[in-house]
Amino acid sequence: MENLALIDSFSEFKDEKLIDRVTLMVILEEVFRNTLKRKFGSDDNFDIIINPDKGDLEIWRNRIVVADGEVEDENQEIELTAARKIEPDFEVGEDVSEEVKLIDLGRRSILSLRQNLIAKIHEHDSTNIFKQFKELEGELYTAEVHHIRSREVILLDDDGNELILPKDRQIGADFYRKGDNVRGIIESVEMRGNKPRIIFSRTSPKFLEKLFEQEIPEVFDGLINIKKAVRIPGDKAKVAVDSYDDRIDPVGACVGMKGSRIHGIVRELGNENIDVINYTNNIQLFITRALSPAKVNSLKIDEENKRVQVFLNPEEVSKAIGRGGNNIRLAGQLTGFEIDVYREGMEEDVELAEFSDEIDGWVIEEFKKVGLDTAKSVLELDLPDLMKRTDLEEETIQEVVKILKEEFEE
Repeated sequence: MENLALIDSFSEFKDEKLIDRVTLMVILEEVFRNTLKRKFGSDDNFDIIINPDKGDLEIWRNRIVVADGEVEDENQEIELTAARKIEPDFEVGEDVSEEVKLIDLGRRSILSLRQNLIAKIHEHDSTNIFKQFKELEGELYTAEVHHIRSREVILLDDDGNELILPKDRQIGADFYRKGDNVRGIIESVEMRGNKPRIIFSRTSPKFLEKLFEQEIPEVFDGLINIKKAVRIPGDKAKVAVDSYDDRIDPVGACVGMKGSRIHGIVRELGNENIDVINYTNNIQLFITRALSPAKVNSLKIDEENKRVQVFLNPEEVSKAIGRGGNNIRLAGQLTGFEIDVYREGMEEDVELAEFSDEIDGWVIEEFKKVGLDTAKSVLELDLPDLMKRTDLEEETIQEVVKILKEEFEE
């Protein structure tokens, strides 16, 4: 009866997890053999017969008959008197097969056996899930919001698999409610203990690329190739595209008539502003395009150090830098060059580095990061804009402005 109950409990897992018959038998035998090793010291002389479809389970122990009083290994040998209780005609030297009932293993062994059985089933299930999602890394996926926490959102797919959307993989404008369907990519899968941890992401540049594949047929068909995509999630993105077919305008095909094709992607990403530019092997031209919408006058490229000096008219500088420095930052990521912006046609300007005796070096660096490297480039912006671009304290910016103004009042 105990045998049947144990098999029945396993069958419940089998039906739920869709474990195939061969795997079922392998797991069962492995668990029983481990139990026999702990109980008897060895399982070499045991035969285990399993028919999970019918719920049949038999364990037979094989021993050699020895004369009374000459047993050296109780697991491998049996006294003649004991053997003849099984069958009266046994003789010394013959093999005896005796069925072992679960109840003979003891209550503690049965409990341990059941726990190990359940653990093995879960381990098998977790391994399959890990393999399944490992193959899906970088792919577009949809899951439903199950539970919302302060630092992550727990999602469930149609098969009940749990996916984790951490706070830093969420777009700032995203708002989640239980039951909402969420699109993203499978960013990574790893085993934590015996459980797979599946990380879901909406901030990865790969997510943007996969949306292009889904929404733009030419990208899906391979007629248009995405060379690189970079993002500041929820704010701005730049995508470099190319086509091997000269008849295709890759930018036009991606954007569509009046933005019709890219509109769905922009909406999915929380109105993220997406610049689509033509890729080219001409580095100078590629950097110029990457700084769009700014119009570049000239460039001075240092390929060895991956730096470029970009010269623009004063009115184009703010366009090149973008809000909070986002445009120049993305252009640098897209091209692989550190971009330094210089203004042309401005007289009597002074580089911020000249004020290092009055302004702390780290403050000057904060301005430089967003392309504000001269006194007049700072003074031509108002206080709120400077605070937004640099993240510096209002008091610090006011002190810098005061020092710079004094320079030109002298």
